[in-house]
Amino acid sequence: MSSLLLILALSLSALTLSNAAGGPALFIFGDSITDVGTNNGLDSMFKADHPPYGIDFPGNVSTGRFSNGFNPADFLAQKLGFEKSPPPFLAIANQSVSLKQQIVSGVNFASGGAGLLDDTKFGSVVTLSQQIQQFQTVRSNLTQLLGEAEAESFMNKSIVAISAGSTDIAVEFVRTRAPPTPEFITSLRDAYESHLKTLYSLGARKFGIASVPAIGCVPFMRAANDTGGCSEVLNDYSQSFYSAIEPMLQNLSTELVGMKYSLGNAYQMMMSYFNEPSPSGPTELQTACCGGGKFNGQQPCDGNATVCEDRDKYVFWDLFHPTRATAALAIEAFYSGTTEFVTPINLQQLIEDN
Repeated sequence: MSSLLLILALSLSALTLSNAAGGPALFIFGDSITDVGTNNGLDSMFKADHPPYGIDFPGNVSTGRFSNGFNPADFLAQKLGFEKSPPPFLAIANQSVSLKQQIVSGVNFASGGAGLLDDTKFGSVVTLSQQIQQFQTVRSNLTQLLGEAEAESFMNKSIVAISAGSTDIAVEFVRTRAPPTPEFITSLRDAYESHLKTLYSLGARKFGIASVPAIGCVPFMRAANDTGGCSEVLNDYSQSFYSAIEPMLQNLSTELVGMKYSLGNAYQMMMSYFNEPSPSGPTELQTACCGGGKFNGQQPCDGNATVCEDRDKYVFWDLFHPTRATAALAIEAFYSGTTEFVTPINLQQLIEDN
């Protein structure tokens, strides 16, 4: 632990210098959508540290991103002006990234398979509660380096990005095969609120929240549907989740002084694109680029998988996750979109709001 704290202290010094010259730091929490390698070192069934993952990543490296290349965390970091996405916390702890890379733009805590609820997880993952505990270590070191006042000011300007809820919904749907109950949606909302309050108590003030997309339309669910269509029941979960967290965030921003947020309606973004895809963007809306079986949604993306050639023309990379091209479109909508997709302000306005 002492060596980890030393590494974090040195890394946070780099972060301070970087931030003095540029914009706010970026702290990322959530699941596989924004995981950049957290699960690599875990005994997890949910990993992407093998080909064909990363086939379009610089150097054709399988980094642990559930993508053919960059994922939303990378494109979000680019929007904040950083050359590289924040490294995973566990890579810092294991000393597997250089000091120059460590925390110069923030930290990524996201872990594939993690949920809002502590008992929601696929195998060995870093739960959202544990991710926040890791963040507490970073926050403590900031205070030691900068003093409480400057550390608080630093955190107040930083962006906390969260993408969570999909795993909880998937697990509940598999367990019940039934429409969402008010009790379940309320449990997710309450857990989310609790996490946000904890992050707020640690100095976070600017939150970029991505809701759950239309997960009923992922290739895995289409393949499981006799009609080949989306699972409307599962999509009801996504919409119910958004309807629950939108007023929660409104109320919380009134209750917590200085809290500001940008809520991206990932479901609306996805369905809007499905209804009117761009000719210059992904046009294959149903079949995964990497996989096997019906819609390439019945077999995992591994060494035995079929891999498409024109990957930027596919919405989905594997059974569940977006391609690099889709991730870029989603972050662009989150960053500069109208209130159709993001409320009450977009991410660009959140970043620029002093």
